Amino acid sequence: MRDLVVARLYFPVSARASRSRFWHRLSAPALAHHLLKVARRAGIEQAILHHVEMGYLKGQRLSHHHPDAVSMDHPQCLELVDRREIVESFLVDHAAELQQVRVLILSCETPDLAATPA
Repeated sequence: MRDLVVARLYFPVSARASRSRFWHRLSAPALAHHLLKVARRAGIEQAILHHVEMGYLKGQRLSHHHPDAVSMDHPQCLELVDRREIVESFLVDHAAELQQVRVLILSCETPDLAATPA
């Protein structure tokens, strides 16, 4: 069994990454897109941005996904999967951008299916 964890990051669609480059001054990138790119560069084993049909974040109203108009408070969930030390290191490295993000870390077990008797 590997020491895998799942970090689930919850934040609104309107969340933006910090402005780190000149072009970001005009329009900061969406936090979800930015975190996916930096997770890939950091070598995170797996990152998935989940589609949320309906839900709400703490203190917000219930939001429904609609293809024509999305509420700025509509929730998003980015899931990162890797070993605990790698995920925790990623979260520490990007702590400044995650100030308004709710992060949950779930421990996982992955069975060794090749060793399972038939």
